Amino acid sequence: MLSYSLRRVPSALLVLLVASMLVFAVLRLAPGDPAVVLAGPDPTPQAVEAVRAQLGLDDSLASQYFHWLGGLLTGDLGDSYILGAPIATLIGSGLGATLELTLAALVLAILIGGTLGLALGAGRRRTVRTGAGAVTGLAFAVPPYVSGVLLVLLFSLAWPILPAAGRVAFLDDPEIAAQYLLMPALCLALPAAAVIARFLAASIRRVQDEDFVQTGIAKGISAQRLLFRHVLPNALPPVITALGIQIGQLLGGAIVVEAIFAWPGIGQLLLNAVLGRDYLLVQDLLLLAVAVSVVLQTVTDLAHAAIDPRLRPETR
Repeated sequence: MLSYSLRRVPSALLVLLVASMLVFAVLRLAPGDPAVVLAGPDPTPQAVEAVRAQLGLDDSLASQYFHWLGGLLTGDLGDSYILGAPIATLIGSGLGATLELTLAALVLAILIGGTLGLALGAGRRRTVRTGAGAVTGLAFAVPPYVSGVLLVLLFSLAWPILPAAGRVAFLDDPEIAAQYLLMPALCLALPAAAVIARFLAASIRRVQDEDFVQTGIAKGISAQRLLFRHVLPNALPPVITALGIQIGQLLGGAIVVEAIFAWPGIGQLLLNAVLGRDYLLVQDLLLLAVAVSVVLQTVTDLAHAAIDPRLRPETR
């Protein structure tokens, strides 16, 4: 497994290098100029050029790219054009909030998706399967920006039991922090839970048709033992792969959810950076997202191989 992990490093670095080029090029092709934003209302051409020179935007594109890449390699992320603060500090302050939201959503997605998947794939009563299918379809069809608004209308306005927006750190007050976290985490978790439920249900049905399951039934093994001891372990590998993809989707969906619930995370920071044409901050945040996706994909492959020995390199 260690040799397999090390073999993934060169390809991961190549992906990051190509992604850095694409991110840099796409941002330069986008309309807008941070120098115009920083120069104030109705700036003169001289003022705009002075700001561009101060930010280094008057250098060649190749020089700007290699200066940015060199800063990344040395750990110097630079300063935000618009906010004027070190980008490492801004990312550090927002990353904790985004990870908190994403982890809470992941836990809810696993719990909800696992329950619905078991009901869909192994439920004995038709009403249970129908109800689970309806909930799964609704969770999959309704996007977070709709479910977020509905949750606010229900639990903050109609029944004011949860705060509509903001965040409280868990270290300050865990009970209040959980109240602020519940709605945005649930909003973010519902689509992922629906995907997990569908993959799990389909995988359970596939494994239930295998010969060893039919043999277990013929031997009189209880349905519960057969499900949890034999069916689920063989049904999990595809679900693990889907779960790894959904973690990336959760991080991407956090941008919308953080905007709805005024959650002070990376998504909110990225939105403000895009609106302000803050090239350097947007570049760092997008490349960070790519790096996280590469790491998640590698971890997912390793987890898949750990569950299914047939996928391990030494067994091929």
